[in-house]
Amino acid sequence: MQHFKAHLHDEAGTAALGAALARALLPGLAIHLHGDLGAGKTALTRALLHAAGHAGTVKSPTYTLSEPYSIELDGRQVNVIHFDLYRMGSAEEFLDAGFREEFNGDNICIVEWPEKADPVLPPPDLSVFLHVAGLGRDVELQALSDLGLLCLNRLTFAPNL
Repeated sequence: MQHFKAHLHDEAGTAALGAALARALLPGLAIHLHGDLGAGKTALTRALLHAAGHAGTVKSPTYTLSEPYSIELDGRQVNVIHFDLYRMGSAEEFLDAGFREEFNGDNICIVEWPEKADPVLPPPDLSVFLHVAGLGRDVELQALSDLGLLCLNRLTFAPNL
């Protein structure tokens, strides 16, 4: 499966998709999250991290630009770095902060507002597009690499109809 689309009827649907993505995670994944303010990017990431085993608070890295989390994945400690580039002034800030080194094949990097770091941001394995649709969200996932394809093929999610 290279492509997945669903309608999430409410916040519980977003949380369920985050949990499903947590079960499909693979070390080295780069996930780009696209959507307007309030589309559910942070909510999806929060649900994913909690389902992956992070017990603490998941803060939006709006001001810090990145927040690291450690999870266990298949018996191995893996770092998940959650980036929110909304307040970044230029792509050079991404390089100056040393963020590019986090995309190293071991960490899982989840990036909100990836367009703020074009063209220096490493390409995604998986792109997630969230759009407000009534009281819910339309979501589309696109695999853009072999690793992203493997992740989507591992995804088991059936939205409430």
